[in-house]
Amino acid sequence: MGRERHLFWTYIWSHRRGAGVLALFTVIFALVFALYRAPTEAVFYAAGLCALAGLGLLAAGYVRFRREHEKRLAALENILVLTDPLPEADTPAEADFRAMAERMKAAYGALATDTARTRQEHLDWYAAWVHQIKTPIAVLQMMLQGEDTPEHRAMEAELFRIRQYAQMALTYLRLDEGAGDLVIRSVALDGLIRQAVRKYAPQFVRKKLYLRYDGTQAQVLTDEKWLSFILEQLLDNAVKYTPAGGVTIAVSPELVLSVADTGIGIARSDLPRIFEKGFTGYNGRTDKSATGLGLYLCRRSAEKLGHQLWAKSEPGKGSVFYLDLHADKLEVE
Repeated sequence: MGRERHLFWTYIWSHRRGAGVLALFTVIFALVFALYRAPTEAVFYAAGLCALAGLGLLAAGYVRFRREHEKRLAALENILVLTDPLPEADTPAEADFRAMAERMKAAYGALATDTARTRQEHLDWYAAWVHQIKTPIAVLQMMLQGEDTPEHRAMEAELFRIRQYAQMALTYLRLDEGAGDLVIRSVALDGLIRQAVRKYAPQFVRKKLYLRYDGTQAQVLTDEKWLSFILEQLLDNAVKYTPAGGVTIAVSPELVLSVADTGIGIARSDLPRIFEKGFTGYNGRTDKSATGLGLYLCRRSAEKLGHQLWAKSEPGKGSVFYLDLHADKLEVE
């Protein structure tokens, strides 16, 4: 009701000049008739008839104005995907605004197309770069396999991080691709966890950390590639910030996966912001190599899959990251 009232008074206010002109003409006619000592009743009678006719035209005009206003609102809400032409203009001013809107829409469409093409070119280039960089990394790993020395193990650890950073760059670019990049199906969670554990096993051995995982029979509805990325990033953070002790992976009956470590923990003031893009916090200032992208990518990837990700931590005692993987059952009628 409030919106309807506002629209009505907006329409009345837009016709204030016409009403003012009509009132002025009535006063002029009344003065002229008075100066010539003519009966002024005729003037007021004619003015009354004109007012009634004006009110009728005003009401009909308001109905048309309201209908056209609704059309313009619908066009505004869908302006970026609007295929039908904009509502016809009734005045030269409306025609000018209509022409400007159509010109801006065409310019935006051309810009959006060019931006999408440029972004796809960048994505293709980074994808090619990630695949190409794997070759020299693999060669270096083969060269380092000849000797088992602390220096060689350290170099292998750095090569591993290079590979992970390259994968992070590709994941960052693919975050906004929408559902077209997802393959949602029922996945055996145990296999994904063990795959991530095997990948990070050398890092655990190098830092002399334990890893506890009792296995699970759970099946989850998810995308295997994106969930694997989240698991690997959580393990990467756990290993990075755990100088002693180890990591425990568990899956609850409610399909909540947890990755707990005995590391340095997260400051209470930093905990609410750890999933923000680029935020490194106190730990990041201590570790100069921190980028503030790992947990951000985890959160965005979890949102992409429809999973919830949160964390609990106590400084000096470690952190626990929780990933809710349960999915509501679909009822088919």
